Amino acid sequence: MARTSLLTAIDSTSHIHLIVGSNSLASARCARSLEVGATPLLIAPESAELHFSLQNRIESKEIRWIARQFEDEDLFQLGREEIGKVIDAVFVTLKPRDPISIHISELCKRNRIPVNVSDAPSLCTFSLLATHTDGPLQVGVTTNGQGCKLSSRIRREIASFLSPQLGTACQRLGTIRRRIQQEDYLSSITLDGDDKDDSVDQTADFNKLVTEADLEMAKNRRIRWLSQICEYWPLQRLTSISDEDIETMLKSYVANPSSLNSDKIMAELHSNQRRGRIILAGSGPGHPDLLTKATHKAILRADLVLADKLVPSGVLDLIPRRTPVHIARKFPGNAERAQEELLELGLAGLKKGQTVLRLKQGDPYIYGRGGEEVEFFSKEGFAKQITLLPGITSALSAPLFASIPATQRGVSDQVLICTGTGQKGKPTVPPEFVETRTVVFLMALHRIKDLVTDLTSYNNKDTKIILGTENVVDRIPWPKSTPCAVIERASCPDQRVIRTNLEFVATAIEVEGSRPPGLLVVGRACEALCKPEADQKWTVEEGFTGFDLEKTGLEGLVLEKERLDVELEKVN
Repeated sequence: MARTSLLTAIDSTSHIHLIVGSNSLASARCARSLEVGATPLLIAPESAELHFSLQNRIESKEIRWIARQFEDEDLFQLGREEIGKVIDAVFVTLKPRDPISIHISELCKRNRIPVNVSDAPSLCTFSLLATHTDGPLQVGVTTNGQGCKLSSRIRREIASFLSPQLGTACQRLGTIRRRIQQEDYLSSITLDGDDKDDSVDQTADFNKLVTEADLEMAKNRRIRWLSQICEYWPLQRLTSISDEDIETMLKSYVANPSSLNSDKIMAELHSNQRRGRIILAGSGPGHPDLLTKATHKAILRADLVLADKLVPSGVLDLIPRRTPVHIARKFPGNAERAQEELLELGLAGLKKGQTVLRLKQGDPYIYGRGGEEVEFFSKEGFAKQITLLPGITSALSAPLFASIPATQRGVSDQVLICTGTGQKGKPTVPPEFVETRTVVFLMALHRIKDLVTDLTSYNNKDTKIILGTENVVDRIPWPKSTPCAVIERASCPDQRVIRTNLEFVATAIEVEGSRPPGLLVVGRACEALCKPEADQKWTVEEGFTGFDLEKTGLEGLVLEKERLDVELEKVN
């Protein structure tokens, strides 16, 4: 049977820790001592090369450096007065086979002083755990000397499964517990089932019925009720307890046993906790197969969906029939009002405790006004209820579907994403010409003539770059022969690509018509893989053949959605 250790939590406040060594590990041990409220003493020769973080802590007087070799008397003369000046714990960070390490270990063991020697389990009487800390909550992992890297990996895996804000929940539940004990002081004496000892399970009478006749036990009903909350409530629900919930419970659970009503408290707490949730998710360039799994789950589980006008029907088809959907009523002259309407609907849903999905095309933070919406809901008091889910932006995926490598050695070494339309429809300052640059313009095709003029001429007012208040310099214009491509409805069955150059792109769009949403790609990369045909001003390519639509793709997602609809109807 493998050896195991007795895991303990030590209050190290005001303890004195002796750290022997001057390397990065010695620095880490000093930092750990300071974190737990101990005083670290560093012993290293004056000639030792101190780790830079140790030097900083010594200069700031956070730690004391004793500049000499270790001496046996240090263990019995540098400690606290109240325990006879004996050191509380020793950390040796020298090499494990160093004679000094072996000597210090043997000396500490003889005198029952806790000692830890790095990379030498046989020389240690204790080891430090790989610890996840969240406020008062600490989770420690040890492999008992079988591998510290493995302990760290396991600790990270465990921490990833813990609910966010769990440490805060522990703090709040501790506050409730202390206040109950203050008001019902007999509970700390008469309640055998109190949870002071974390190492044992609940007693056999944990769920025993407490009668009104039993006055002694009745006085403990609040703390028994709190213990049952800690035992049975889902962690996700525990993490949502607020300060208001604490007051609700303490005010409602009065000291008089005859007036206790746990059902009422549970209902009130549940009402307070249902704060709602807003999810800002990107739906990708268009094809449902390009949704992230997280966004697909959000679509299936949302109570309300607020979608942008350009979110394609293939994605909207995945929304369950039971879920209300509102599509932005954005048209020329109404964009701002439509945005305000979506925000108002989202806020109303949050206040009802709903999970609201704000579904955007592409990625929420790439010209999707995602940052503005985060600011809005944060100002309304819902900062902690915001979840952001990224999407594949068409700025990078559309060129790929059109066989345009945004970067390629010897052709393009940089990518610039721009908007062709500024705030409230105003023109933007166009980027200057760089031969090895690929520029992707979003929201630009409706003003393509003005944009081309801005890019290719000196005369337009938007072609000046203003530096300070007086310096005005000419921007390098783009040659009209620069290759470009218009990509519309990227990744959708009716995708269209128009390949041309800046001289003819406006004419090509006028002749071929518009098929939004679309974008413009400018730069030599447009001809890296697709060479232009001789004597043609532009070419048009119809359809999307990027990947097969098998059941693992669009059809599979729709079938999954239909299956979920049937299951939900059975439940309801």
